[in-house]
Amino acid sequence: MWLFIGWNVLTFLVTGYDKLIAGARIRRVRERTLLGLALLFGALGVYIAMQLFRHKTQHKKFRYGVPVLLAVNFIGLYLVAVK
Repeated sequence: MWLFIGWNVLTFLVTGYDKLIAGARIRRVRERTLLGLALLFGALGVYIAMQLFRHKTQHKKFRYGVPVLLAVNFIGLYLVAVK
């Protein structure tokens, strides 16, 4: 459980960092990377950061994809917890 929480804090921070440097002339975090972090049980952190920072909310793959990945994450956690 602590690993899940820590991972989601990390994904939250990475998404927040991407929002912070948006508009600057610094290399951004790739969308593929953010979605990959979400896929690997980090969707909750990405989703909270999206809502809190209003980041990537206009991108359809984030608006619809992250909630789907969030459901997949929770189903995966449930299946791991049951075994």
